[in-house]
Amino acid sequence: LDAYRRLLESVPDHAVALCNAGSILKSLGRVDEALDCYRKAVAADAQCFEGHYNLGITQREQGRTEEALASFRRAIELRPAMSDAHFALGNVLRVIDRKAEALAAFERALALDPDHVKARWSRVMAQLPAVYAPGEDPQAFRRQFEAELAELERWFDGRRIAQGAAGVGADQPFELAYQEENNRPLLARYGALCTRLMGHWQQHERVPPPSVRRHSRLRVGFVSAHLRFHSVWSAITKGWFQELDPGRFALYAFHIGIDEDQETAFAKSRAAHYERGPKELREWVDAIGAQELDVLIYPEIGMDPMTVRLASLRLAPVQAASWGHPETSGLPTIDYYLSAEDLEPQAAQAHYTERLVALPHLGCHFERLATAPAPADPARAGIDTRQPLLVCPGVPLKYAPQHDWVFPEIARQLGRCRFIFFAHWTRLLSDRLAERLQAAFKTRGLSYERFVTFIPWQTPAGFLGWLRRADVYLDTIGFSGFNTALNAVESGVPIVTREGRFLRGRLASGILKRLGLHELVVPTEQAYADLVVKLTADSAYRQAVAARIEGSRTALYEDRAPVRALEDFLVRAAQGV
Repeated sequence: LDAYRRLLESVPDHAVALCNAGSILKSLGRVDEALDCYRKAVAADAQCFEGHYNLGITQREQGRTEEALASFRRAIELRPAMSDAHFALGNVLRVIDRKAEALAAFERALALDPDHVKARWSRVMAQLPAVYAPGEDPQAFRRQFEAELAELERWFDGRRIAQGAAGVGADQPFELAYQEENNRPLLARYGALCTRLMGHWQQHERVPPPSVRRHSRLRVGFVSAHLRFHSVWSAITKGWFQELDPGRFALYAFHIGIDEDQETAFAKSRAAHYERGPKELREWVDAIGAQELDVLIYPEIGMDPMTVRLASLRLAPVQAASWGHPETSGLPTIDYYLSAEDLEPQAAQAHYTERLVALPHLGCHFERLATAPAPADPARAGIDTRQPLLVCPGVPLKYAPQHDWVFPEIARQLGRCRFIFFAHWTRLLSDRLAERLQAAFKTRGLSYERFVTFIPWQTPAGFLGWLRRADVYLDTIGFSGFNTALNAVESGVPIVTREGRFLRGRLASGILKRLGLHELVVPTEQAYADLVVKLTADSAYRQAVAARIEGSRTALYEDRAPVRALEDFLVRAAQGV
């Protein structure tokens, strides 16, 4: 880096030096400085392919999707035969759910390079839209994904398997979780493919299998991209770092993300060992292996590429996942799934390839919310404050098309109300949901504009402000909210939830049952609509429910029973009991 800086002092518009300096800075986690170098490179030489391409990669990683699209398209103009650029373009189009365009980009990459592993992998995952457009059938896409997955299993033959590890984690079937179906059969096939490819890599790289050792304190590792302020950290991981007995357990933190904050500092303070990214796969494997762990826990699998790649390997004698992504991993390398008694239905083991461990109550230890609400101004958003306000907190992915009719049904019964949705940072996703809702209201002869408003995505304080103004919180059906439901509890807002078939659809219902508010948990969509209407129309009942929430909510916080049970489990698992 110093050598490039000296060169740039004498030749400040040296595009190649700027690109190389940017890549070094990025590897050091100095992303803003890397972006600045790439921008200067393309300003100095508009024909610099590497500058446009690397700028696009970094913009995509920072969520600047429109900027990334422009960078990749310029890179393709400069080198139209570069398959990686077409793949990168498809990757961004996939992130923003422009499915047809993404598939076309992947097909172009494969036409240029028929053995392009990442493009072939992503072509399969891109069969699943994030948000369905009006008239689209989720089951049709599910069948297409299954067929493409079968083709991908065959595609990785003896010749291609050597490069297969590059595809694992490049894209993931994240959207399956938003279908209220038992995904175990599909994810078991996906997981078997991941472990087959990563197992070949492990053998080729001569990574030794973990050995069973006995330590005075049990060594428990945590691999996550979210050892920072994040919903997974707040709900699950932080309580473990707070409450696991340091006399019995030594915690090892592997933060594969690059962002750090005060929560990261807390994780460091509780860890016997801490490492952060960015690192390459082999570097992470060596770093984890060097600590000779007894148990390795992934608080979430499926939300980060590196997590999937690492979880597809055997890096500790005992490996477990938890419900940061509330779905089975499907990976044969993950032995246990840490869930909660209050969140699982009967016979839930059938939903997991892992052995299910249902910890007591909500399965986690968390503190009372410390964020102060910011004032909400419905009038500024064009909302008549005399109307009942019904907060719909989910991201667009959580709203399945088969449930769209519930909203106009509530509106029909009430005659006057306002549904508050929150516009996603990828506007296309919210627009697609809005199109479906418009069609649902039109079918029932109602005006969408009279009842529905999308407001900008809120900060945590801003969201709390809207909850304080709300009459009822409408939990998402099929894929429930946990942290947002806790926000509603803290705000004293009645919650209505339809209990789901699987863990991911039972998060809010678990909270309500823990509070003794079983009456707010209903079995059907029609009962859901009817209860929203009752709470909205009957102010005395609504206020009574709010008072019960406020009087009972302390029962949720700082519950040590799940942590004590986790400690017992960790000891038994490490001993092979």
